[in-house]
Amino acid sequence: MPTIAVIGSQWGDEGKGKIVDFLAEEAQVVVRFQGGNNAGHSVKVGEELYKLHHLPSGILRPGRLAVIGNGVVIDPGVLLGEIDDLKRRGKSVRNLKISDRAHAIMPYHKLLDGAEERLRKSGKVGTTGRGIGPAYSDKVGRLGIRMGELVDEDVLRERLEFVIPLKNKVLRALGSETVVDEKTATMELVDYGRRLKPFVTDTVSILHKAIDEKKRILFEGAQGTMLDIDHGTYPFVTSSTTVSGNVASGSGISPNALNEIFGVTKAYTTRVGAGPFPTELHGELHERIAEKGGEFGTTTGRSRRCGWLDLVVLRYAQALNGFTGLALTKIDVLGGLDEVKVCTHYKLDGRKSTRIPSDLRSLERCEPVYRCFDGWEELQRSELKAIIKGGFSQLPKSLRDFVLFVEKESGVRIALIGLGMRRNELLDLRRKRR
Repeated sequence: MPTIAVIGSQWGDEGKGKIVDFLAEEAQVVVRFQGGNNAGHSVKVGEELYKLHHLPSGILRPGRLAVIGNGVVIDPGVLLGEIDDLKRRGKSVRNLKISDRAHAIMPYHKLLDGAEERLRKSGKVGTTGRGIGPAYSDKVGRLGIRMGELVDEDVLRERLEFVIPLKNKVLRALGSETVVDEKTATMELVDYGRRLKPFVTDTVSILHKAIDEKKRILFEGAQGTMLDIDHGTYPFVTSSTTVSGNVASGSGISPNALNEIFGVTKAYTTRVGAGPFPTELHGELHERIAEKGGEFGTTTGRSRRCGWLDLVVLRYAQALNGFTGLALTKIDVLGGLDEVKVCTHYKLDGRKSTRIPSDLRSLERCEPVYRCFDGWEELQRSELKAIIKGGFSQLPKSLRDFVLFVEKESGVRIALIGLGMRRNELLDLRRKRR
């Protein structure tokens, strides 16, 4: 296994955690390089379900070095809660390394997030309210507090003495009834810093050494391409760069160090929150897919909007990221339907369109044009072992036709197919397709 990045190709929630967990079996280092605890990756190991927000999914594999890179914004309290939860469940966190350059999410960031969203009124973005955007804003505005400062009590106190009064003035100006109590917040953050200090280090040097030693490194993306701050459906996006180009910046490696880029796409499409969604479904069919697919946010619990697979989006993601392989997840969710559809292109003002407009008003007017496939029977759990052993040819013909069409139209070879929720319910086509 070479150095691989795993990137979401839709609006997030594609099942990246499961794919990272699967690939981590072959990796020696797993790196999270962007986003905050607004991301949530669910991994089922046996009968246990793990919901991770900051920690790389690869931490569930014993002996792997788990790195939180400099491009991540970290809520110290949330991260400590995840660490404590894994310890209670018998999982080791000894190999966790946190970048001293990563920025911390402060209590005032969460208050600012809520206050700003309330002021948007009808133009709400649908933020998770976890302070991610304000933390990235402070990073760019050079007001941020990095993890290396959080774990240095003297520096932390000095920074908070300046920043908290400033942020309280902003909160009052935004009409917030709540501000940050400087003494309470400082005590809490000092405690967080003491507890996290053993994990905080120069992760850039660690990764450079791992690359020099030719170790197998897996880079774990959060959210998805269509939520990218530059290339997504702005302003209904996240606050970080989610595409593969940020792997280098968010972890401190050279772009030349990346060998492969795996895109993860559901067999259908989902998104959370507001914003245009050309293939969105409604009514009974939407409810069936949402319920069977468990389409509720890992982080927020919000119901996800569901729609058919959109190849315009997938091709756009391929062009931005340069995928060398695709992981097609949740194929089992569509089992039992009479018909399965795939959007091949749009009609915009009566004309064929194969691109994503940057103008959201244009995207809202896009009408999806579909290719229809016969449905396939539900895959029974008792059949999965035989299918995985027998290979691609053991899948129902209509499902094989669907997969091959997606592969042809996207221009990317499908390397993995998700057949169920558990970590071993994956069909691996990387080496040989039978």
